[in-house]
Amino acid sequence: MSDRSLTQTEAEGRASLLTVERYDVAVDLSDLLTGSRVRCESTITFTCHRPGAETFVDCAAMVESATLNGVVLRSAVEGRIALTDLAESNVLTVVSVTECSADGRGVHKAVDPADGETYVFTDFSPDYARYVLACFDQPDLKAPWAFTVTAPAGWRVLSNSGDPRIEDLGSVRRWAFPPTPPLAAYNTVINAGPYYELRRRGAGHDLGLFARQSLVSILDRDADELFTLTTQGLEFFAGRFGMPFPQHKYDQVFTPEFPGALENFGCVTWMDWFLRRSTPTRAEWDIFSRYLLHELAHMWFGNIVTMRWWDDLWLNEAFAEFASNWAAVSVTSYTDAWTAHLAGEKLKAYFMDQGPTTHPIRQQVRDVSEAAATFDAITYPKGASVLQQLMTYVGEAKFSAGLTRYFATHAWGNTTLQDLIDAVADASGRDLDQWRTGWLETAGTDRLTLDHDTDGFTLVAQGPGGRPRPHVLAVGAYERSGDHLERTALVEVEVAGERTRIDLPAGADLYLVNDEDLTFASTRPDATTRDAFFSNAARLPTATARGVAVTTAWDMLINGEATAAETVQCLTGVLAVETSASVIEPYLNLAVEAADLWSPESERDELLRTVAAACRSLSGVGACRTAALRGFARTAAEVEDVAWLQTEAGKDIDLQWRALVRKAQLGSPTAAEAQALLDRDPDPEAWVSRLQVRAATPDAAEKKAVWQTLVTDRAVPIASVHSVAALFWSAGQDALLRPHAEAYLDLVPTIHRSGTVSARTYTKWLFPLFGIDLTFVGRAEDLAAQAVPVVRTNLLDQADRMRRILHSRG
Repeated sequence: MSDRSLTQTEAEGRASLLTVERYDVAVDLSDLLTGSRVRCESTITFTCHRPGAETFVDCAAMVESATLNGVVLRSAVEGRIALTDLAESNVLTVVSVTECSADGRGVHKAVDPADGETYVFTDFSPDYARYVLACFDQPDLKAPWAFTVTAPAGWRVLSNSGDPRIEDLGSVRRWAFPPTPPLAAYNTVINAGPYYELRRRGAGHDLGLFARQSLVSILDRDADELFTLTTQGLEFFAGRFGMPFPQHKYDQVFTPEFPGALENFGCVTWMDWFLRRSTPTRAEWDIFSRYLLHELAHMWFGNIVTMRWWDDLWLNEAFAEFASNWAAVSVTSYTDAWTAHLAGEKLKAYFMDQGPTTHPIRQQVRDVSEAAATFDAITYPKGASVLQQLMTYVGEAKFSAGLTRYFATHAWGNTTLQDLIDAVADASGRDLDQWRTGWLETAGTDRLTLDHDTDGFTLVAQGPGGRPRPHVLAVGAYERSGDHLERTALVEVEVAGERTRIDLPAGADLYLVNDEDLTFASTRPDATTRDAFFSNAARLPTATARGVAVTTAWDMLINGEATAAETVQCLTGVLAVETSASVIEPYLNLAVEAADLWSPESERDELLRTVAAACRSLSGVGACRTAALRGFARTAAEVEDVAWLQTEAGKDIDLQWRALVRKAQLGSPTAAEAQALLDRDPDPEAWVSRLQVRAATPDAAEKKAVWQTLVTDRAVPIASVHSVAALFWSAGQDALLRPHAEAYLDLVPTIHRSGTVSARTYTKWLFPLFGIDLTFVGRAEDLAAQAVPVVRTNLLDQADRMRRILHSRG
C-alpha cells in the first residue's frame, strides 16, 4: 500500500505540537442503498503550541477539498495532507469520499442474502479511520466527536453518544448526535441499517441490542442473557474501578460481516456470528460471556483511559481480558471462567510464548503496522494471566484500590505502563519494579519443576534467560482414596530465586505444581510420578486442578515430551469425570486435535476411535450432549456411525451439517442430502455450511472449487474462514492437498493487500495441515522474513506449530 504508517516518533512530535479541541463530522450514507460511496466532511478545531510550525493530518480517502483557516490545501500524499504555517487556533475542513471496503477497512457495506437488506459499519481499528475521514489518527490526540449522519429513511443510525436529534428529509433522515467525551479516533463508530432493536434498563443505564432483521428470533432467544451479563458487568466494574460508566446509553450492535468485536465507546460492534444459529452450548455461552465483559471493560481500559502509544496496547487488551474473567467468576453464573480461560486462551499463550514470535507483553512498536501484529495471544491471554498473578501478588482489595486511584487520576487522558504500576504499588505498599521488569518487559515462559531428595522438596524455577520472575503460586499434594485423589496439602509459596524449599508430605501419588492456577508458567510433574500423571489427572477433585493437569499434559505434547496417545489418555480420562460444562467442549476439541493432527498416521484411526467412544458416552449426559455429538461428528470412523449421529441429531440442523461433513470426509456421496438440508436451513449463511461439506470432500474438482470461493473470491465471511479452511485440510487427503499447499505459498507475498484482519485470518487459517513436510515449513519461514509484520508473525507461528506437529507425527 502507498499510504505511510504513522511512526511513534511522528506521533510524539504531533502530540507535543497540537491539542485537538473537537471534531465535527458530517457523514453521508445516502448512496449506499444502491451504490458504495460514503462522503464525509470533517471539521477539526485544534490549537498549535508553536505557531508557524507544520505537521500533517491523516486522510487516505479521496479528498474533494481541504482548507486550513480558509486557505486551500494541496492534495493528500501517501495518506497525509500537509498542514503548514499553523496558527495558534486552527480550523481544518476536509471533504473526502471513500468506497465501501470489501475487507472492512474503514467502512463496509453488507447485503443480507436472506432478504436483500443493507447494513453498514465503520471499523476504525488502527489505523482505519483515515480511510474514511480526515483525523489525527493516534491514541493520544483525544477530543470530543460530534457526528451528523445522513442515511436512507428506513435505516436506524447508531453512534457513540445516545439520543440523536433526527430530522426527516423525505427519502433520507439526518441524525445529529451530541458530542462524545474526549475519545481517540479508533474509539468512534457509525453503524447503520434497518436494525431490529431491543431495549432494557440495567445498572441504571439504558441498554440496547441490535441485529439484522433476518436474525430477530435469534436475538430474542438470547436477549435475557445478554442484558443480564451487561448489567452484571456494569455494576461490577463500577465498583471495582471506583467509577460508573459515565453515559446513560450502552448499545451492542450485531452486524453482518464484521470481522470480530470492537469496543467503540457506548456502542460496541459485534460480528453477528456470535448470535449462534443453533442453541449455544454452555462452552459457547462461557466464551461469549467473557467476550461481552471484555468489550465492556474496554469502556474504562481503552476509552476512558487510553494508552499513549501502541507499545502499551496491553493496558487495553490484557486488562480487558483479565477483567472479563474477574467479573465472570465474581458476579455471573459463569464461575468457571478462569478454568475455561486455562482450557482455551491460556494454552494458546503458552504455545506462542515458547515459539519464535514470543515478545514481552509490553514491547517496542515503531509504527502502526507493527502495532497490528501485537493483537495476539501474548498481549491478550498471557497478559490477562499475568494480571491475575499481580492481583494474587498484592491482594485483591489493594489491587482494586490501585485501579480506583488509576481511573480517578487519568480519566479521559492517556497513560503509560508506569502510571498503572505506580497506582497499584502505592495502593499495595509493594515495590513492583522487579515485577514489572520480569513480567511485562521480558519475553518467554518460566519453567517450574518439583524436585525432591532425602532432605525434602524443592521448587526449581528457571526463567527464559536464567533467573525466574517473581511468582506467588501453590503446590498441591494428592493421595489415592479409592478411585479418586484427595488433596492432603496445599502449600503457597513466593518464588524469588531459582530454588525454593517447600514443606510437602512425602509419598504422595501426585504433586501438582501451580495448583489453583495462580501464575503463568510451564510446569512438569516430578520424575517419579510422571508416567502415572496422565491417568491420575482424571482423579483430581476439582475442575481447576484437572485443568492444570490438562495444561501440563498439552504443554508436554507441544514440546515433544509427551505423545499424542498420552495426551488423548489424559483428556478422555478427564472428560469421563468432568463436572464443569464450561470446559467439556474445549477438552473435546483438544482431544480431537491431538488424535487427528499430532498423532503418527499409524495411530490416528485408533486414537480417533478412542475419542469417538468418549463422545458417545458423554452424549448421554444432558449438559454435555450437544458438545459430545459435535465431537463425535469429527471422529466417527464409519458411515454407519454417521447414520447413528444423524438420527441422534434430529431437528438440530447444525449437527446435521456436521454429520454430512464427516460423511464427506469418509468418502460417501453427500450432494443430494446437502442440497436438501440447504433448502430447509433458515440461516442466512447456510451456503457456508454447504461449502464446508464440499471442502471436506476428497475430490480434486471440489477442492479446486472451494479454493476459488474461499481464497480467490474471498466470498466466505471472515468469521467462517477458519471452519472452512480446517475442513479443506482434512487428514488422509495428502495427494489432493499438495497443489494447494504450493498455492498457499504463492499467496503469501500479496496476502496483506486486503487489510490487517484479512491478512491475519488468511495467513493463519489457510496454512496447510496435511500434504506438507519440513521442507515446506522451511520455505514458509523464508517467506516470513520478507512479509509485513502481521503476516510475518502469523506465518512464523503456524510454521512453528506445524514443525512441532510433524515432529510429533514422527
